[in-house]
Amino acid sequence: MSTATVSPAAKKGEEQSLKSLLLGNMRSYGIYLALVLVIVVFQILTSGRLLNPNNVVALFQQNAYVLIAAIGMLMIIIATHIDLSVGSVVAFIGGVGALAMKHGIPWWAAILLMIAIGLVIGAWHGFWVAYVGVPGFVTTLGGMLIFRGLATVVAGESIPVSNAAFRAISKDYVPTIFVGPYALTALIVGIAAIVLVIWSQLTKRAKAVKNGLPAQPMSFVVLKCVVAALAIGYVTYLLAMSGNATQGGIPIVLVIIGVLVCVYYFVLNRMVFGRNVYAVGGNRKAAILSGIDTKKVDFEIFLNMGFLVSIASIITLSRLASASAQTGMEFEMDAIAACFIGGTAVTGGIGTIPGAMVGALIMGVLNQGLSIMGVDAAWVKTIKGLVVIAAVAYDLLSKKKKG
Repeated sequence: MSTATVSPAAKKGEEQSLKSLLLGNMRSYGIYLALVLVIVVFQILTSGRLLNPNNVVALFQQNAYVLIAAIGMLMIIIATHIDLSVGSVVAFIGGVGALAMKHGIPWWAAILLMIAIGLVIGAWHGFWVAYVGVPGFVTTLGGMLIFRGLATVVAGESIPVSNAAFRAISKDYVPTIFVGPYALTALIVGIAAIVLVIWSQLTKRAKAVKNGLPAQPMSFVVLKCVVAALAIGYVTYLLAMSGNATQGGIPIVLVIIGVLVCVYYFVLNRMVFGRNVYAVGGNRKAAILSGIDTKKVDFEIFLNMGFLVSIASIITLSRLASASAQTGMEFEMDAIAACFIGGTAVTGGIGTIPGAMVGALIMGVLNQGLSIMGVDAAWVKTIKGLVVIAAVAYDLLSKKKKG
């Protein structure tokens, strides 16, 4: 019985394939390296405080609005539009929700009301963009002024929110039991996530081989699985160590973000609507000729944006425990920046949910790290602006070099 051996040429070929894959995907994986670099830099500058378990939880709680709004903004930018009204809409919806609870409406009914208003606002923007032909920039610029004015009328200076159940959305954790200092729920979810990632990578490669399609070298697949497992494992450890004597592990906010990311990742990558969004952004005229209802696509992306902004508003109101006309200032800028940092093309047609989420995390780490360091707000804005310009410049230069 002969033993199969791999020839030196085959080994060399696989090594070359691995090297070419790493270099060829540098632009795609560069954003992940950038996130790691930013984290390392601020971990050093904050004397190790950035990755304190409770600070990691605060990172998600305080920047949930960026992560959620970036999902909707991604679809809008892919379709060659923009939304400048996010912050104003968050303030208006939050003001209505706070006012509703102040007048005795149950917190869960207030949440449904806020979501309904978000959908109406999204439909309003979508109608003008899709069926009247007003550019998204102009439509949402008007929306920014309209809803900031309405927020001032509704919320005035401030409307406090004292409902404990509503406030728990942003500050509490998923119920768990502790095994020593570790939250068991976080450990279980982390292990399940690692298994899912490894299974999906191996299944994807096996399917490609079975169908006779080009498959990534096993060494590259193993490398990706190891890196992903280490990253997930470390985040799991931090989450499992977070909290206090009564609760800890996975914050409720992170569950909400996770569900939205999974749902919209599936929508953009597995459903006709997602393919249509990319088609419209890539070449609108070709999309029309191929039978895609581009007006319907434009309407639906703004409708989705309205829904996602309402969720961001709910979480923001829960965290701040009060509504005011000044809530949400520059939220749209953070969402737009997250998309561009995450590799979304300025010209539309290109962008991914994972990229936007990594971009949002980079923005969150900047906010968190600079806040821990006590940097003045003016300098925070300056630094974030420079990061956005650098990200877009890198994207454009990469395309020119590739071309």
